[in-house]
Amino acid sequence: MHTGFGIFLSPLHDPTTDPHVNIQRDLELVELADRLNFDECWFGEHHSLGWPLVGAPETMIAAAAMRTQQIVLANGVVTVPFHHPFHIATRALLLDHLTRGRYVLGLGPGATPNDAHMLGIAADRLKPRTLAAIPTIIELVNGTRRITERTDWYDLVDARMQLPPYSPEGIRFAVSSVGSPFGPRVAAEFGMDLLSFGAPPPGWQGVDLAAQWRVAEESAAANGTEVDRARWRVAVPIHVADTREQAYAQVERGFGRWMHNYWGDAVGAPVTPGASAREDVLTAVAEKRAIIGSVEDAVEAIADLHERTGGFGTFLAYVMNWAPWWATKRCYELLATEVAPVFTGSTVRGLDSIAWSERWRAAREAAVREADPVR
Repeated sequence: MHTGFGIFLSPLHDPTTDPHVNIQRDLELVELADRLNFDECWFGEHHSLGWPLVGAPETMIAAAAMRTQQIVLANGVVTVPFHHPFHIATRALLLDHLTRGRYVLGLGPGATPNDAHMLGIAADRLKPRTLAAIPTIIELVNGTRRITERTDWYDLVDARMQLPPYSPEGIRFAVSSVGSPFGPRVAAEFGMDLLSFGAPPPGWQGVDLAAQWRVAEESAAANGTEVDRARWRVAVPIHVADTREQAYAQVERGFGRWMHNYWGDAVGAPVTPGASAREDVLTAVAEKRAIIGSVEDAVEAIADLHERTGGFGTFLAYVMNWAPWWATKRCYELLATEVAPVFTGSTVRGLDSIAWSERWRAAREAAVREADPVR
């Protein structure tokens, strides 16, 4: 199936590097992705752990909207229990106008216990609050009726947005999934797109993406709705270089810092170091926790991901910033110019024209020989 390509920005940066420079580079990368014809860019929301810098992704989307022309910009995702639904809807509608319809509102319960703790929200309330608020947010954004609701979390009295969506068909919604059935079930129940994180981080169990989609199909059948693989996005950490050896060398140091300082020290995941930085990289690739290598390696890995999942609509390159800045930019150039065309079909006509030319020339030469055997 046709596969779109986008990027996912948590964004993650080594906390020993300057945050101001890193935020500017994030925006520069979005501009580059726009010029390279990537379809989408998703921005995460995080409030702790040092590495993820952006706690207000809507602000980043607004800044990126002014710097880009065609790329779709998306919340990936708004941590619903941290925000009043009225404010989520207000920001989403303004972003729909600022982007001129190039906006997707992603929603989710959040996956960082530290963030919920700082806001005094019990971890077991995150998913129930998200599930309860989603239909309200959808109605506030795309509906027309006034809403009155009183909950233990928020109140609404005759609430209705005064700004209509920019897009006549309304704003698109998505929900995230890090492995539990919650995301696929919600996506099917409310007709939302699904955003899956397709590679387990260090210390976590593997992700069964095919099982996630089966959950979505079962939920759709139970709710009388439909799900479409074309609206399924899968995000995987990736770094591509001109050769496999160059890719490994470029990410070794950054990958090690990300694995041990972020996942080990900050998150507290049970990370087991290998004998060397290179061994850690090789293990991650072998266990399908990341795609690191040449163009050919990337094509093979994404094709394998399609095979394992049964197919999805958009591949999101999960930006990890393991490599030096110049190498990161080169990675996305290679993804756009050499990897993506294998799955988008953008080079088919040009290659077919060459093949037709060869056949036509051979047929013409054969006809000349047949007409004049002496020659």
